[in-house]
Amino acid sequence: MLTLGNAAAAQTAICYNCPPEWADWASQIEAIKQHTGITVPPDNKNSGQSLAQLVAESANPVADVTYLGITFAIQAQKEGVTQAYKPKGWEQIPEGLKDPQGHWFAIHSGTMGIMVNKSALGDVPVPASWNDLLKPEYKGLVGYLDPSSAFVGYVGAVAINEALGGTMDNFDPAINWFKALQQNNPIVPKQTAYARLISGEIPILLDYDFSAYRAQYKDGEDVAFVIPQEGTIVVPYVMSLVNKAPHTEEGRKVLDFVLSEQGQSIWANAFLRPVRSSAISEQAQSRFLPDSEYARAKAIDYDRMAQGQKPFAERYLAEVR
Repeated sequence: MLTLGNAAAAQTAICYNCPPEWADWASQIEAIKQHTGITVPPDNKNSGQSLAQLVAESANPVADVTYLGITFAIQAQKEGVTQAYKPKGWEQIPEGLKDPQGHWFAIHSGTMGIMVNKSALGDVPVPASWNDLLKPEYKGLVGYLDPSSAFVGYVGAVAINEALGGTMDNFDPAINWFKALQQNNPIVPKQTAYARLISGEIPILLDYDFSAYRAQYKDGEDVAFVIPQEGTIVVPYVMSLVNKAPHTEEGRKVLDFVLSEQGQSIWANAFLRPVRSSAISEQAQSRFLPDSEYARAKAIDYDRMAQGQKPFAERYLAEVR
């Protein structure tokens, strides 16, 4: 651990979309402070809100780094709000999980599925599939983040679409599924809903495996994670250095840390699959569902996914909400 003077201790890097309740950013922020002396204030924006603010502030940026779903990161690069930086450990990131110039790089991935607060369900059975959620017995019990704004919401839509026979050129299966779900009075928050799942306010939530494992193994809740029988997708989350960042050097140090062995082990201990697989301990690995379950989760063309995001959002807003 570094020995820090008062000046170093006062260093700050602004991160957009680093919510302490999501992906255990709370522990990551604490470790960044401990090992680098840089303070990263927590930030509860989602990916869509972060991108919109980065674009709005492009002439006079406030943020130094940002954490985004992969499709938003591809869009951020196109909007010119990121700058190239290849952090330490760059060469260990697999091809396809980083921009060749360094405008974004994956730090971990998540598998989309169904997170269930079993205690809040009472006598209602744990659902096993996407189509189970359309059954009348789940009326008022299902939540999903707004797919026109939150990246995790869009991931859920893509997962459902792919599982039910759609493609990135045909979102009919997902649109029809969301239309049908409206009959069950779903709960649709715009931002992270982990606490609402834990409290039982949202008994069933479309979310990632790491959120469910955190609830089960860290918070001791009666929570299950279901990889739906029809299948699902795996999606990387990435980070970028903001173009013309006001604290560029501090931002680079933050990016170096989250890709370091220490930073990556925090993601692994938070039940995420770090981009550097060497950081996964046997204990962390043992808490995931068996590989036979994960066989139903697949990677997709993330650039095509990015291209489809805006058309899907427009269609969702026009036809579903």
